[in-house]
Amino acid sequence: MLGVLWEWAEMALRWLHVVAGIAWIGSSFYFIALDLSLKQRAGLPEGAGGEAWQVHGGGFYNMVKYLVAPARMPDELTWFKWEAYTTWLSGMALLALVYYLQAELFMIDAAVMALAPWLAVAISLAGLALGWIAYDLLCRSPLGRDDTRLALIGFVFLVALSWLFTLVFSGRGMVMQMGALIGTMMVANVFLVIIPNQRKVVADLIAGRQPDPKLGKQAKQRSLHNNYLTLPVIFTMIANHYPLAFASRWNWVILAIVLVIGALIRHFFNVRHRGGRAPWWTWAASGAGLAAIVWLSAQPVTRLDAAALPPEVETAMLGLEVENVVLSRCSMCHAAEPLWEGLAVPPKGVVLETPGQIRAQARAIEMQAVRSHAMPPGNVTFIEDSERRILAAWLAAGAPAW
Repeated sequence: MLGVLWEWAEMALRWLHVVAGIAWIGSSFYFIALDLSLKQRAGLPEGAGGEAWQVHGGGFYNMVKYLVAPARMPDELTWFKWEAYTTWLSGMALLALVYYLQAELFMIDAAVMALAPWLAVAISLAGLALGWIAYDLLCRSPLGRDDTRLALIGFVFLVALSWLFTLVFSGRGMVMQMGALIGTMMVANVFLVIIPNQRKVVADLIAGRQPDPKLGKQAKQRSLHNNYLTLPVIFTMIANHYPLAFASRWNWVILAIVLVIGALIRHFFNVRHRGGRAPWWTWAASGAGLAAIVWLSAQPVTRLDAAALPPEVETAMLGLEVENVVLSRCSMCHAAEPLWEGLAVPPKGVVLETPGQIRAQARAIEMQAVRSHAMPPGNVTFIEDSERRILAAWLAAGAPAW
C-alpha cells in the first residue's frame, strides 16, 4: 500500500507542476506578445508607451502600457506571480520526492562519481543556489547593459555547468539538475527582481514620488530572459522520459543545442508579435539543430555491430546469454512482482522474465541499455560493458529467438 501511495503522491505533484507551469508559461508568452505588439497613437494618456486592441471570447480589449507607471494608482491591481511560485514549489517537491529520496537511482552513477546520497543532494542544492547567484551577478555587472553580450555569456555559463554536472551526476541527474537550475533562475527573477521592483514603483506612486525608470528596465530584462529560457526548461521536464536525450554520450552538447533552438523559436514569434518581417531562417536553423541532436544521440555508448560480441560468447548461445544478462541485471525490477524495495509494480508495466517478454522489448532494451546507459538507473545492478556488448550483438543479429 505504501508503494501505491508513493506513486500517487508523485503523480499528484507532477500534475500540479504541469498545470502551474502551463499557467506561468501562458501568462509569460501573453505579456511578451502584448508588449511587442503595442502601437503608438495620438491621444494616449501621459506616460503611456503604446496600446493594443485585442478580441477574444466575443469581446474587445483595449490594453495600454505605461512605460513607468500611471499618474495615479488604480483601485485594483492584478499581480502575476503565484503561477511562477506554484510551479517552482511543486517542482522542488517533485525533485525531493523522486530524485533526492531516490538519489542512488536517479542522480548517482558510480562510474561517474561514487557519491553518498546525502552528498549528491547537497551538491545539487548548492548548485542551484550558486548558479542563481552567479547569474544574478552577471546581470547586475556591466555586462548587463548589453543584452546580446549578456545572452552569449549566459549561454556559455549554462553549457559549462551542464558539462560540469556530467562529471558529478548520472546523465538523468545532469538533465534534472539543469532543468531545476534554469527553473530556479526564472522563478528567482520573478521573486527577487521583477515583483520587488514593481512593488517599489507602486510604493513610490502611493508616496507621490517619481518611480525610477531603471526598475522597469531591469524587470523587463529578466522577464525577457524567462521568455527565452521557457522552451529549454520544458525540454528538460520531458527529456527524462527519453534516454537518448539524457543518457547518451553527448547529453550536454544536446542540451546546448536545445538552448539555441529554444531561443531561435522564441525569437521568431517575438519578431512576429512586433510586426517585423518573419525570420523564417530560424526554422531552418532549428531543423539543422534537431538533425544534429538526432545524429549525436545515435552515437551508441555501446557498439552495436556483431564484432562487439565478446570472444568467450558463442553465437549459438547468444539468446541464452541475453536472458542471463536481463534476468540478473533487469528482472529484479521488471518482474510481475518486483523484488526492488519500494516498487509495487514493474516500471512502465514492462516485465522481463521470459524469452518472449525479452524479445518483445528488444527496441526498448536497445534505447535504454545499449544506445544509452539509462538502464539500469545509476547502474545500480552493476551491469558490465561486456554484458552490454552481448545485448548489442543480439540486437545486431536481429534479436533472434532462442
